[in-house]
Amino acid sequence: MPTLDWIGKKAVVNHHRDVPYRLIHCDKDKSVGDPDAGNLLVQGDNLEALKALLPYYAGKVKCIYIDPPYNTGEQGWVYNDNVNSLEIQSWLGRIVGKEAEDLSRHDKWLCMMYPRLRLLKEFLDPDGVIFVSIDDEEVVGLRILLSEIFGKSRFIGQFVWKSRQNKDNRTVTGASIDHEYVLAFGGAIRGDGRKEDQFKNPDDDVRGPWTSGNMVGIATKDARPNLHYPLVSPQSGIDYGCPQMGWRFDRKRMAQMISENRILWPPDPGGRPRQKVFLDEFKNKFTGFSSIVGAGLFTRDGTKEIDEIFGERAFPFAKPSALIRQLIIQGCPDGGIILDSFAGSGTTGHAVLEQNQSDKINRQFILVEMDSLIAPQITAKRLAHISNKVGSGFRYCTLGEPLFDADGNVNSAVSFPDLAAHVFFCETGSPIPKRADAASRLIGTFQDRAIYLLQNPASVGVASEKAGNVLTLKTLEAILSEDNFTGPRVIYAEGCTVPDARLDKAGVTFKQIPYQIEGL
Repeated sequence: MPTLDWIGKKAVVNHHRDVPYRLIHCDKDKSVGDPDAGNLLVQGDNLEALKALLPYYAGKVKCIYIDPPYNTGEQGWVYNDNVNSLEIQSWLGRIVGKEAEDLSRHDKWLCMMYPRLRLLKEFLDPDGVIFVSIDDEEVVGLRILLSEIFGKSRFIGQFVWKSRQNKDNRTVTGASIDHEYVLAFGGAIRGDGRKEDQFKNPDDDVRGPWTSGNMVGIATKDARPNLHYPLVSPQSGIDYGCPQMGWRFDRKRMAQMISENRILWPPDPGGRPRQKVFLDEFKNKFTGFSSIVGAGLFTRDGTKEIDEIFGERAFPFAKPSALIRQLIIQGCPDGGIILDSFAGSGTTGHAVLEQNQSDKINRQFILVEMDSLIAPQITAKRLAHISNKVGSGFRYCTLGEPLFDADGNVNSAVSFPDLAAHVFFCETGSPIPKRADAASRLIGTFQDRAIYLLQNPASVGVASEKAGNVLTLKTLEAILSEDNFTGPRVIYAEGCTVPDARLDKAGVTFKQIPYQIEGL
């Protein structure tokens, strides 16, 4: 499989592993509506925000949609071209080093995108889908990058959106570029499924609601002679002949369907028999989703949408929320989570809230916006407007201190539940099943093992039996008697005085804090 190389790749290919885990703090004053709606808006660098969210949402996100910088070279763009923003320039300078001075804007863009996409992959459910908006400037490199990270076999489609209604007369080449792309990778999308209200049961069939389906084939007699034969109703004796392209089923299958009373016979010999298609059979069968998306929706519609909320030009070049709604329907079922780490004005959250109301179901969104002005003044206000309109809400969050200090020790500001969530994730690769309580040393079970944490926040960094940070023989015996778990146990603590032979006999693996807490 072709791979993509660029100046600075070696410096960023594993950078996602070095990004510090930070705490996430929710700001009640900036949060809006129902705090239990499951929606989050996180303000902060999206690389650090993704790493902070990972212990809680790894593998749980059904749909990712991102609208990253398009890297057109036009610095006047507020959002779609901020690759050269001070934040990104500073980040490149720290991570890539002196060679960053020699990077082209395409190298910079790839350096910025790679670790973010690498982290996004960790969030995606095995059957989940990632949609990425992009234009001609970076679409080729992005598709190779996505193939490298998510797997070439996971490519779903390269959708085209006609983003401009009128031709661009400013073009130098003579070609007016009126479209953008949406690249999709992951599991299969839903396609255009039939709605349940199309299924009826006028004859009280015991098999339930049904709709009529076509039985005309698509092959000539020379190509598929077995599908070309006259079809006769056993009840009326009417001979319906054979369509020019034959029938969809051969004689044996057709006879079975007749015996199962699945054929709808028209009274007119010139009519075409059709088949009964039952709802229970059709629920997981869908027709294809067009590779042309957002028909009749243009960039100006997205801008107008925000103008109407704020009463002024608050944020240009936003996507229309109706476009994102189409993608959400394809990628996220009821109860699923949608993640957007380039939130901008909050179009994705807007789309989720309104589509939930339309579908009468509950999806949750997680949005991340880097800009400290855009997040509270535009993104949050837009989400508040829509939340109040549909009766939902979201929590406004910021990034706090790293979990570990400069010396690699657990930060004294870290609470037991936060450390437990991180330990559980690093041990299992999965989010902790429920928020841990310091009253219990057992923080969760995963597959065939139980994970324990001995930690007293008041004595961080000090291995003390009195503080309860050390695995002693007495503590081990208490743990063994506290539950009926029969599998192996993994116990995290700042020290251990139990002999290895006793640990082995008890099926216990001891891991020392902080040295044996591993990241991705």
